[in-house]
Amino acid sequence: MKLHEYQAKQLLREAGVAVPAGQVATCATAAVDAAATLGGEHWLVKAQIHAGGRGKAGGVRRCQTAAEVSAAAAALLGQPLVTAQTGAAGLPVNAVLVETPTAVQRELYLSLLIDRTAAQVLILAASAGGMEIETVAAQQPDQLLRAAVHPSVGLQPWHSRRLGFALGLEAAARQQLAQLLTALYQLLRSCDASLIEINPLALTNAGDLVAVDAKIELDDNALFRQSALAAWRDVSQEDARETAARAHDLSYIRLDGNIGCMVNGAGLAMATMDLIQHHGGAPANFLDVGGGTTAARVAEAFKLIVSDPQVTAVLVNIFGGIVRCDLIAEGIIAAVREVALAVPLVVRLAGNRAEEGLALLAASGLALHTAQDLAAAADLVVTMASRQRAQLGGRE
Repeated sequence: MKLHEYQAKQLLREAGVAVPAGQVATCATAAVDAAATLGGEHWLVKAQIHAGGRGKAGGVRRCQTAAEVSAAAAALLGQPLVTAQTGAAGLPVNAVLVETPTAVQRELYLSLLIDRTAAQVLILAASAGGMEIETVAAQQPDQLLRAAVHPSVGLQPWHSRRLGFALGLEAAARQQLAQLLTALYQLLRSCDASLIEINPLALTNAGDLVAVDAKIELDDNALFRQSALAAWRDVSQEDARETAARAHDLSYIRLDGNIGCMVNGAGLAMATMDLIQHHGGAPANFLDVGGGTTAARVAEAFKLIVSDPQVTAVLVNIFGGIVRCDLIAEGIIAAVREVALAVPLVVRLAGNRAEEGLALLAASGLALHTAQDLAAAADLVVTMASRQRAQLGGRE
């Protein structure tokens, strides 16, 4: 679960991390009031979306008068902002952060994230932060400093000293970095974050370290013990299908392909998507209906898949262990009839009551195809998706 910048900075402020003074606003009038409250002669108006690259996309505007603050907020609010990370549709701007600018001497990069392979917390730092950090990471990966923190030992003073010297910080700034890293490490653990990123971390003209921008992502699996933070979720920034899937306890992730997939079990889902790609296709989604699913959940899952206009064919791959294939078949039949399916459907059932499930599908009179072999099912759905796309292209 991603947090907005203003939410992340609230957590940082509460943890004792220095952040610029700022207030969130949801209308132009509130933005002007926020600037008046902050005082000063210059302000930043920053669009709040769950994506980076806002500065290059015009989502961060420097203002010198109240009229400019009002105009900037009015131009951003209620409009989608398209950045390099949002896709062509962009993300809606429902709030702006009005902030006091920071006098920056140097821009650094700092982040803490969970390295799941090593089962450790990984600290990343770089002496070149700001908008060009992606370029640095891609073209000069050796410029990224790394320090691993084992959870059984925790953050040690030498982590901070090593990074501080590598970043070329003076003694006072190195001491601040040690305090900053301690606060961030404790925050990562206390709020079950999977990522805390500060970019840029500013070394100000006064020699202080200030988190000018911040990103925090929380582990969805731990939200049951983070109810206060879970209430901050902004579903307007998320794929509507993924939001609907959570309501039905389904694991759904939208992808860029055109072949819809419904599978039970994450491992089998990954194998299914790999086979689709092996046969020349591209999966449109990851969708795991779970090991103990019901006909009703299968129907909801199917409706999610076909609601994606990119989908030109659907593959259902179910291995019945705990789940009964005849119940899956009932859910498929109900969903196909409800949505009036207009794209090819391939169903592969194996395991618990697979024969009964296939018999139900055969007796339904629906225009679908069945396969017992997974490789054959993947090859068939890729072929049918290609034909369907060609037919749609011809009509266009």
